Amino acid sequence: MARLILLDRDGVINFDSPDYIKSADEWRPIPGSLEAIATLRSHGAKVAVCTNQAGIARGRFSSADLAAIHAKLNSALAALDTRLDALTFCPHHPDDACDCRKPKPGMLLAMMREFAAEPAQTVFVGDSLRDLQAAHAAGCQAVLVRTGSGKETEPRARAKGLTFEAFDDLAGWARGVAG
Repeated sequence: MARLILLDRDGVINFDSPDYIKSADEWRPIPGSLEAIATLRSHGAKVAVCTNQAGIARGRFSSADLAAIHAKLNSALAALDTRLDALTFCPHHPDDACDCRKPKPGMLLAMMREFAAEPAQTVFVGDSLRDLQAAHAAGCQAVLVRTGSGKETEPRARAKGLTFEAFDDLAGWARGVAG
């Protein structure tokens, strides 16, 4: 199993919305995703979230709203006696030309530095083309889940020649790697 597992949030851990997840009330975990995080951590992996949150820059929700969403995620994980090892997000607008917004690899590279993990020891699990592109740019293994926008992303990513493994959901992938 990889030493460091990086996860996108929306569409991987929780249900996504084309209108953003704007409040803790809107945040709902995908069945099995929280248990998958527990499984990965129980097998010795560090698990961190790397998520784009342009809704902040667009004025759709505030930093306080995002903190409440993440508090709900952390509380749900604590109820399963597990946690994330780290959570990072990009609050920037896509036009801001920052280095952290996926498909750029900034968040992934920062997490690899934080946990002293080499790209060969790191997996990034996402549901979008930009997630797969960020994994490739960071040099780590890319995994696509078919939750969120993953079903629509898979044929487009394959047509672009991206290499990745695909699974129905985070729970299915975690069961496979945890053996």
